[in-house]
Amino acid sequence: MIKTSDFDYFLPEELIAQTPIEPRDASRLLVYDRDTGEVFHRHFRDVKDFLRAGDVLVRNNTKVLPARLFAFTEHGGRVEILLLKRLDLTEWEVLVKPGKKCRTGTKLSVSDELSLVIIGTFPETGSRRVKFIYDGVFEDIISRIGEMPLPPYIKEKLKDKNRYQTVYAKTDGSAAAPTAGLHFTESLLSELKAKGVIVVDILLHVGLGTFRPVKEENVEKHHMHSEYYEIDDFAAETVNRAKKEGRRVFAVGTTSVRALESAADEKGFIRPVKADTQIFLYPPYKFKCVDGLITNFHLPKSTLIMLVSCLTGREKILELYKTAVQEKYRFFSFGDSMMIL
Repeated sequence: MIKTSDFDYFLPEELIAQTPIEPRDASRLLVYDRDTGEVFHRHFRDVKDFLRAGDVLVRNNTKVLPARLFAFTEHGGRVEILLLKRLDLTEWEVLVKPGKKCRTGTKLSVSDELSLVIIGTFPETGSRRVKFIYDGVFEDIISRIGEMPLPPYIKEKLKDKNRYQTVYAKTDGSAAAPTAGLHFTESLLSELKAKGVIVVDILLHVGLGTFRPVKEENVEKHHMHSEYYEIDDFAAETVNRAKKEGRRVFAVGTTSVRALESAADEKGFIRPVKADTQIFLYPPYKFKCVDGLITNFHLPKSTLIMLVSCLTGREKILELYKTAVQEKYRFFSFGDSMMIL
């Protein structure tokens, strides 16, 4: 049995990054070369030294909705709402807190221009199905009144909403940022392209799975929430050509990994797709498509540290995390990053 506790590690609280580094690419970068076993301590802008012409860099261009809303019941009770997944034009899956105030039929008011009614419950997750009532464009209203849904371990208020977006964010729909991409700047991406690195966009809307801890001690019993993803013809053709020619495919973040591995066949070739995925990757799974990874440092016992362990093995990733702690790297969403070659 693969146990959740096998992916635990010690992290001093002061290493949990509360604010983003400026500029973005000034964050630190721990590089691990699987072929040689070498470990390098650099800054993120040095990622270009480890990528070469012909490498394909696959990034997730999802955009985070300002998805945290505060509403009030008819009796004045305050409710926090987190948008998770759009179901149709007016209906969404959401998280609510406190749940006891949000039974089916409950009406909530967010502002003069936005209200909602609870129309159902998803029993497996406890999330709610709601119908929003508004005039105008929903996204415009949310952009004005919504807050960025920062993870609970970040206590500082975010001064600039854009710092929880990648510079290449394009398609609204995520409940959290694909944080490995937060380190890239426009100028660094231009340098990579000038070097001959091929940059490809795919899409995966980050959903509830990001917020759900693994509560089962037996990893195989954990249920992953589904997330919507898209890979277009150009992305599939570019990745598949690289695989045929023996060039490397690097994923920017675990979200890109989940999309690529969901679409990959046994030989690592991917197909164009628009679908939902519940893929859950943990050792001894071997990546089919992805050759290397750029990723942040993840929470102990999380599905994300399990995913990264597929590239290195569990013992090695825990050893690298121990090194990162000793070297005082910054952890989690606004923290430093790791590159696995």
